[in-house]
Amino acid sequence: MFFGHRRPLLPLFPLKSIQSSISFAFSCLILVTIAVTSFISYRLSVEAVEQNATGYVEEIIKQVNSNIQSYVDNMENISLLAMTNKDVKYYIADNSFISAEERRVYEKRISDLFQAILYTRKDIASIMVFGYNDRFVSDRRITSLNPNVRPEDTPWFKAAKEAKGRSVISAPHVQNIIKNEYRWVVSLSRELRSTDGIMPEGVFLVDLNMSVINDMARQINLGNKGYVFIVDDAGDIVYHPQQQLIYSGLRTEMIDEVNAAASGTSFTVGGQDGKRIYSVQDTSFGWKIVGVAYTDELMANKSAIRKSIFYYALFGLVVALVLSVLLSHQLSRPIKNLQKDMKLVEKGNFDIKTPIGQMNEIGQLGRTFNMMVGQIKNLMEDAILTQEQKRKSELQLLQSQINPHFLYNTLDSIIWMAEQKKHEEVVLMTSALAKLFRASISKEKEIVPIRVEIEHIKNYLIIQQMRYNSQLDYKLDISPNILPYRSLKILLQPFVENAIYHGIRNKPEKGLITIRGFELDGSIVFEVEDDGLGMSEERLAALWNASESEASPGGSGRGIGISNVNERIKLFFGEAYGITIRSELEVGTCVTITIPRIE
Repeated sequence: MFFGHRRPLLPLFPLKSIQSSISFAFSCLILVTIAVTSFISYRLSVEAVEQNATGYVEEIIKQVNSNIQSYVDNMENISLLAMTNKDVKYYIADNSFISAEERRVYEKRISDLFQAILYTRKDIASIMVFGYNDRFVSDRRITSLNPNVRPEDTPWFKAAKEAKGRSVISAPHVQNIIKNEYRWVVSLSRELRSTDGIMPEGVFLVDLNMSVINDMARQINLGNKGYVFIVDDAGDIVYHPQQQLIYSGLRTEMIDEVNAAASGTSFTVGGQDGKRIYSVQDTSFGWKIVGVAYTDELMANKSAIRKSIFYYALFGLVVALVLSVLLSHQLSRPIKNLQKDMKLVEKGNFDIKTPIGQMNEIGQLGRTFNMMVGQIKNLMEDAILTQEQKRKSELQLLQSQINPHFLYNTLDSIIWMAEQKKHEEVVLMTSALAKLFRASISKEKEIVPIRVEIEHIKNYLIIQQMRYNSQLDYKLDISPNILPYRSLKILLQPFVENAIYHGIRNKPEKGLITIRGFELDGSIVFEVEDDGLGMSEERLAALWNASESEASPGGSGRGIGISNVNERIKLFFGEAYGITIRSELEVGTCVTITIPRIE
């Protein structure tokens, strides 16, 4: 291959000195950071204000809903008054023996009752009772029904019969049941039944003036452009401040979105006239109270937020630029000193040792320079140290291959407990898992106190005993004298796990795992013994050479390769330490782990 002349790479910052390059880089980085931070801060502030505005609108609409609900409840109380009135019940009952004179007496008393109600409630247009026995009475002494309208054909009459004694609120309509009267009302109708509640006897009707509901909605202040409107369960508008424009098609409303929205929720819609917040509340009788507010009106301080963030960002930018110049000078000074020492080395002075300040990139460069002009022995020691670090990294990788098995099995146990609806056990098991997992992923040293390792295996056994309650028992026999000494982190867990899966789980009766720890001949010895199924010599020999997936029951990948753990011990402590195993079929297995006594 032909190698021609290479063109020099263009520098990222084409400035003459490194101080100028650092200053320029810092300035660009600071400018971008402040711009991004300011934009994010502005967006977060605006979102927070919008959330507060949405909450404000929701609270107002809840109050409107409560007021309308109270108003309708009062109307229902009036219907209850009619249902419990003896004169009304007797009048609409099928009593053929009532004479015309007696009938007029009942009509007068009932009409007087209705008039008394109307006298205290100016918002009620009329009160009427229609008996299924063709008797009729209203709040007026003399009332003529419209001969062209049959009450039983009206929607409110049919709805009351279908509701079978429950109150029904109609959509706004023109009430034409009375001759020569046409009022824009909302009707509350209810079927009246006999004393035993079995036989229907008539329909009670209260017509409510729409002006009261209109006034309730019109008095709500949601800004200059905000408003409240009401729709019924069929999606028809009950009240809207621009109802005529909607009926004429000159204005539209988000009816489909309102019907799809759940009660107590809000959604935002953008438009030519600005972003709008729709807050929806459902009533108990099928209406939806909707508040519409414009975010620009509710967020009057949006401009102030924008200006304050801009000024703070500008001030921060000026301060940051000044600091960038000072920092660039401070960072470039060690490089200039290093350059001066290099020129001395070029002249043959190898006794130079450049001073090292902070151990950053520049300090590392100075340390590398000192190593380059130092003795060969230092280079050899550094090479040995590098190989040792590589070896430690390989050991850490080996441990990371072991830890996921424990997490998988523990999560398996938690899922099983959750399926059995054992919530307290799930909480206890999850708490133990958190402690175990925190210990597994902690960045502490590989060598930990033995008391920490014993606490770790206790938590693990608690979890497994909860899962195999009828199959597993355990016993800890740890000498207190060894607790201050140190051990490899997560040393015992792989063997306890293998004892459960290989020895105890498939045993027909309950199994026992015994963990011992004691000092012997200057070493620390752990024994993990189970009274499980045991292994043959052939199986034990195969287990020493098996991979992790082969070591598991049925090759499921749950087991931990014994050779892996043995290698981990030998790499940390030397060839004199490691694992021995003895096992007998139908008797059990005992794993002996020997490590040095480390103060």
